[in-house]
Amino acid sequence: MPEVTVVLGDITTQEVDAVVNAANSRMRGGGGVDGAIHRAGGDEILTDCIARFPHGLATGNAGWTTAGRMPSRWVIHTVGPNYRAGQTDRSLLVSCYRRSLEVADDLGASTVAFPLISAGIYGWPHDDAVLAAVKTLRAAESDIREARIVAFNSATLAGVQTLL
Repeated sequence: MPEVTVVLGDITTQEVDAVVNAANSRMRGGGGVDGAIHRAGGDEILTDCIARFPHGLATGNAGWTTAGRMPSRWVIHTVGPNYRAGQTDRSLLVSCYRRSLEVADDLGASTVAFPLISAGIYGWPHDDAVLAAVKTLRAAESDIREARIVAFNSATLAGVQTLL
């Protein structure tokens, strides 16, 4: 089981084996974490997304690409449920964390940085997003040594710290 940690910061600057991208199903870049990762990593990420995911990726699933110019080696893209669009099935959110860890294990990664999936533009209720992340990562059967939650703001940092 991975050790779950939390830091306040920018996911694109984390020195880990892989960063997780809260992607959209088209896999062509977007806003929020997705846009930040594509900007920081450069065109290599989009080129790899097009090659690996020509038809996109389903909600709750995950896959990987290069990290381009970021300090990490890989980006693990996962498509979180869009709560604002009526995708309220919590099992899809939990699946994002589980599938991301499975992909990380397949890659041989030992450290992975996660954003709080679906809690931004997709509108998943913040407290439940924190609970889903911490519980799922803590309970995971994985060879990952560290699952680092990268909090974008102090409210997320405090919420995760409380559960840890």
